[in-house]
Amino acid sequence: MPKLKTRKAAAKRFQITGSGKFLRRRAFRNHLLDHKSPKRKRYLGTMAVVDDRDHANVALMLPYA
Repeated sequence: MPKLKTRKAAAKRFQITGSGKFLRRRAFRNHLLDHKSPKRKRYLGTMAVVDDRDHANVALMLPYA
């Protein structure tokens, strides 16, 4: 059986927690930040847990995570 390849783009975007969940960045913090409040920008800078419905897809992209 050949080794499985990791999707490198996904490896750069997701982290795995100790309990096996995946973390992702939040959207909407790249540009057009002038009108967003500091509180909202702080919140958008935090990590979010990948939804259960997407967990299987992310796990397939990161076979050794």
